[in-house]
Amino acid sequence: MKILNAGLRVVTMAGLMVVVAACSSTPDENASATSTPSAPVTQTQPSGPTPGSQQDLVVNVGDRVFFETDRSDLTSAARATLQRQAAWLKLYPALSVAMEGHADERGTRDYNLALGARRANAAKSYLVSLGVDPSRIRTISYGKERPVALCSSESCWSQNRRAVSVVSGAGS
Repeated sequence: MKILNAGLRVVTMAGLMVVVAACSSTPDENASATSTPSAPVTQTQPSGPTPGSQQDLVVNVGDRVFFETDRSDLTSAARATLQRQAAWLKLYPALSVAMEGHADERGTRDYNLALGARRANAAKSYLVSLGVDPSRIRTISYGKERPVALCSSESCWSQNRRAVSVVSGAGS
């Protein structure tokens, strides 16, 4: 048994030495002296999101606007975001968006669905007033069904009172 273990060790060590030797290389002195220098290889890293993508909208424009409690009128911050969205949509005329209306957890399901619809429509109407073709914007309300923050405090509720623009692609 000891002879078998010793033999196994010798074979294992020999195999490791072959692997290590195969990985090493020696530079060819003649090749470097006769070859012409090549331009340095540079790898370009993606500089950001793909233009016209949902990520582009999120990163460079902003995809959501927020509302006060039980309100669907646009704040000045919401109007500023929607102005940037309108300009972005004009750059990509083949894209459509879904405007999702949301509400916080307070209130009944039916009431919050109606409030979410008013919020989505307010955002759509403002985009249309800025020159975006209304056929490119569809609205949907999720009411309180899709919260982004789960807790029962004003900080969470304020994040859930929103309208979100979702890129739905060309021809949608």
